[in-house]
Amino acid sequence: MGSSFIDLGVNPYFIRRLAGRNITEATDIQKRVIPLLAAGESVFFCSATGTGKTFAYLLPLAGRLLASQTAPDTQEPADVEKPVTFSGGPWPRLVIAAPTFELCSQIKAEADFLLGAGNAALAIGSANISRQIESLKKERPAVIVGNPGRLLLLAKMGKLKFRGLDFLVMDEADRLVSDEMSGETAALCEIISRDTRGGNGAGFVACSATLAEKSREKLLALPLFARNADNGNVRGAVKFIETAEHEILRQRIEHWAVFSESRRKIITLRSLIAAVRPAKALIFSSRTDDAAKIAAALQYHKINSGGLYSGMDKKKRKGIIDSFRSGKIAVLVSSDLSARGLDIPGITHIIALDVPADKDSYIHRAGRTGRAGKRGIMISVGDEPEMRRLAALEKKLGIIVRPKELYGGKLCAPEV
Repeated sequence: MGSSFIDLGVNPYFIRRLAGRNITEATDIQKRVIPLLAAGESVFFCSATGTGKTFAYLLPLAGRLLASQTAPDTQEPADVEKPVTFSGGPWPRLVIAAPTFELCSQIKAEADFLLGAGNAALAIGSANISRQIESLKKERPAVIVGNPGRLLLLAKMGKLKFRGLDFLVMDEADRLVSDEMSGETAALCEIISRDTRGGNGAGFVACSATLAEKSREKLLALPLFARNADNGNVRGAVKFIETAEHEILRQRIEHWAVFSESRRKIITLRSLIAAVRPAKALIFSSRTDDAAKIAAALQYHKINSGGLYSGMDKKKRKGIIDSFRSGKIAVLVSSDLSARGLDIPGITHIIALDVPADKDSYIHRAGRTGRAGKRGIMISVGDEPEMRRLAALEKKLGIIVRPKELYGGKLCAPEV
């Protein structure tokens, strides 16, 4: 199969839109997913961060929306600068569930990019629900992006009905079926299953950077998917697709290890930043309450940095993310949880102040760099037990982790 979007049958209107961003060739995951979704099949897929997952499902599913229009001129709009105009009928046609405000906002922005303003709406828990209801009623959007909790509430209030739904997408699916969110996700799927029971049912997409076996089993047990499968619906025959994220880890990202005693990690971090002078570095700590302390310590020593942590004011959080994205700050400190859903291009270095116990967490961290064909560096800082854990991950992932040490203000290979 060719790698161009024309070869994949993507709507020419979208191809012209993508050309404006100099996007002309499909990624591996897009080549494998787009034809299946365009045909209406249900798909679970996982691919490393930065490999084009959002467009992998948006392009074919938005294409299905256009193809469903009765007027030929709406199926391929002539003016690439004008938004698509949808005729009346049941709405929404496409629902995308995601766990965080940032990810929902990013997905909605991409839907706006493809379809034009007014065709996609946000349904997130942090927004005023009365205004949200009024906006949905007025705009009748074809696409709704939201977190399961708010989508569920709107459905229970009778403000969202899914009779015309073509597809449900679950982005960061592993998080959506985690213990903290699985109840709301299952309840939402139950309502969608009920509303779409009279027709062919809704198609189902689940994607993430990683989909462990436990997460897959939870997804397969969700009411919407399970009922389609029990009824022999073609959309119950799910396709599982994985790309070789390990190849990305091996080919685009260098992996370094720096030993540090736990009590000296912040001092080691300061020395590391001074030695490598990162253009844009994301610092990970597994403890959600450590990010603010680490960022404060860096700022005290005049290092241009910010931190994301739990309970943070939404406006302040957005300001810090925007500053990091624009380059006003070069170093961002975050927990794994706070960083979920962040899509920030150009990250040159990842520095982990601990070593995760499982390979999926390592992939999620490392996958923030080495994106869009560029190279990146993943630096793990750990004590002796953590270095042993890193050695085990090195074998599981098939990567090469090179030891480094700080000497004379530089980061060097240790002398043998």
